[in-house]
Amino acid sequence: MTTAKRDTYTPETLLSVAVQVFIERGYDGTSMEHLSKAAGISKSSIYHHVTGKEELLRRAVSRALDELFGILDEERARVGTAAERLEYVVRRMVEVLMAELPYVTLLLRVRGNTGTERWALERRREFDHRVAALLKDAAAEGDVRADVEVRLATRLVFGMINSIVEWYRPEGPDGRGGASGTGEREVVDAVVRLVFGGLRKAS
Repeated sequence: MTTAKRDTYTPETLLSVAVQVFIERGYDGTSMEHLSKAAGISKSSIYHHVTGKEELLRRAVSRALDELFGILDEERARVGTAAERLEYVVRRMVEVLMAELPYVTLLLRVRGNTGTERWALERRREFDHRVAALLKDAAAEGDVRADVEVRLATRLVFGMINSIVEWYRPEGPDGRGGASGTGEREVVDAVVRLVFGGLRKAS
């Protein structure tokens, strides 16, 4: 388990370490003692900055959710045909997932056992519904195939994107990592090609 050095400790370091511990042990299986040892600071030092591990969880999943919802406010997500906006959103979702990999991984693993987890799940559903609405609009405009039910198509698209957290591991300054040695740009382009190669109506 990664341990932060005391002389480099910051609230951001604490959050980063907490996310890794939550992923490794599970949120329910993580105690303040585990966090203290992993961060290399005393429990009292942690309590100086947060009320407890649930606040750390909320900060972590909020970071992932803010990045995802931020996509929907970007100009290219709001201007153009529904299919163009959907393609942009899918591309940016993959980029955000890879840029914020630990935080999105944690978000995808919350199970609703606490108030914070239930809040995060509700926000995730809201995001999913907004992306599904784009897909529905693109189908209504005739730009994507109509022979696959929108809800099913949405689940398949999210399933492909979300599965990236299970195998992608960035390494080095060029972002190449994982057993496949696949770079970030290659992953983003491949997802967009596969999704829209299957979704777009044949000409």
